Amino acid sequence: MKAIWIHGGHLVDPSCGIDAKRDLLVRDGRVAALDSPGKLHALAKKENAVEIDAAGMIVAPGLVDIHVHLREPGQSHKETIASGTLAAAAGGFTSVCAMPNTSPVNDSAEITRWMQAPERNASAHVFPIAAATQGSMGEIVNDYDTLKAAGAVAVSDDGKPVLHDDVMMECLSAAARVGLPVIQHAEDTRLTHGASMNAGALAFRLGLRGMTAEAESGIVERDIELLKKIAGSRAHLHIAHLSTASALEAVRRGKQAGLHVTCEIAPHHFALTEQAIGDYDTHAKMNPPLRSDEDRAALIESLLDGTVDAIATDHAPHAIHEKEQEFERAPNGITGLETALGLALRVLHQQHGMPLARVLALLSTQPATLLHLKKRGELSIGSYADVVLFQAKEEWQFRVAESKSKSKNSPFDGWTFPGRIQMTICEGKIVYQTRHQKIKRMRSK
Repeated sequence: MKAIWIHGGHLVDPSCGIDAKRDLLVRDGRVAALDSPGKLHALAKKENAVEIDAAGMIVAPGLVDIHVHLREPGQSHKETIASGTLAAAAGGFTSVCAMPNTSPVNDSAEITRWMQAPERNASAHVFPIAAATQGSMGEIVNDYDTLKAAGAVAVSDDGKPVLHDDVMMECLSAAARVGLPVIQHAEDTRLTHGASMNAGALAFRLGLRGMTAEAESGIVERDIELLKKIAGSRAHLHIAHLSTASALEAVRRGKQAGLHVTCEIAPHHFALTEQAIGDYDTHAKMNPPLRSDEDRAALIESLLDGTVDAIATDHAPHAIHEKEQEFERAPNGITGLETALGLALRVLHQQHGMPLARVLALLSTQPATLLHLKKRGELSIGSYADVVLFQAKEEWQFRVAESKSKSKNSPFDGWTFPGRIQMTICEGKIVYQTRHQKIKRMRSK
C-alpha cells in the first residue's frame, strides 16, 4: 500500500480540536504523521509517497453513517453492497453501518460475516447492525454475543419496532451484557396502520391517512421508562431517525436524568417538511414521514444545542418501478449518502451558523463514538487513514441520474449544495476522486 502525502489543506478534526493548516502522511492504511505545512515534505519524498495538493480544501476524517440500507443479501435489484458503498465514497463516507432488514434478515453470524467479506467489493468499511430479534419479528431475542463476535456493532429491528415491553427490556439487558447499543425504530405500528405521511391538515387535504407524532414519541417514552429500570447496567438506547419535537423532548428528559439514551436525525428531516410531497411525490415518502414546520424547527434547534448525537442518512434505495406507484402503495425511503454533507452544510452551516467543525463532528466523530468504531471518525496518529477532501464553499449540483447508487429515489435532484467532494480515502486507499483532482508520485532521488 503506497504512502500518501496530503499537503496544503485546512485540517478540521473534531476529535482533537484541530482546525488549522496541517499536512498529513498516510502509510499502510493508517495516519503516520501530522504536522505544520511543509514539515513532512522530506519524509514524504523519502517514502516515494503519492502527493495530493489539497490547497483550498478541507481535509477531514472520513464521514461515518450509522444508518444505511445496503439491501444485500436478497434485494440486489435495489442496491448492492458494492454500489451502495460507492455512493458512500462519493458522499465522503468511509464507514457505513448496514441495517438488518435484508432478505433473509441479518439475524445470524453467517450473514453478518457475509456482508463484510472481501467479495462484496465495498468501497467503504461495512459495519453490520444485526437484528435485535429473530427475523425482526419482535418476539425472540437473538444471541448477541455470537453476533458481536461476527462483527455486529449494534442490534436493531429497524423498519419494525420492538413493541412488547418484556421483549424490549430483554433486548436492552442482553445487549448491555455484551456492550452493544440497541437501536429502536420508534413507531407504534398499532397506531400507524395504513398511514403514509404526517398526520395533519395536509394529509386530510390529500386524502391520506397520517402518522401522529404520538406514535413516535410514545415508543420513545416507553423505552426510556424501561431504561430507568436497568439504569445501573451498561444499557444504551439509541433512537433512529427521530423526527418529532415531542420525541426529541423525551430524549432530552432522558439525558437530563442521566440515562444512556442517544439519537440521530436524518438530513431530509431537517431539510424538508411534509410540503415536499406536493402532488403525491413518492420521492418524498419515507418512514418516519416528513413532518411539520414546527417539528423541523425543533430538530434544527436540537442539532444546534447539542441534544442530537449524530446525523445519519437512512439511505434507503428502491428500484424505479417500486416508486412509480400510487403514493399509498409506494415503499418508504430515499437515497441519501451523496447529499448528506451538502444538506448539512447548506442548512446547518450556511443558514443556521453551525460551525464547520460541529457539522463534521455530527457526521464523523460522534457517530463513530456512539457505535464504538475505534480509530474511525478521527485523524490522530495511528487511526485508520479514512479521509475526505472537499471544497467547503464550492457549489455543485446533484443530478440523480449521475448517482453512484443503483437506485435514483431522491427528492433532491437538481438541488445545489456547497461542499464538493474532491477525494475520499478509505484505509489509505483512494476510493473516489473527481476528474479534476490531480495526483502525482514523489521521487526520492
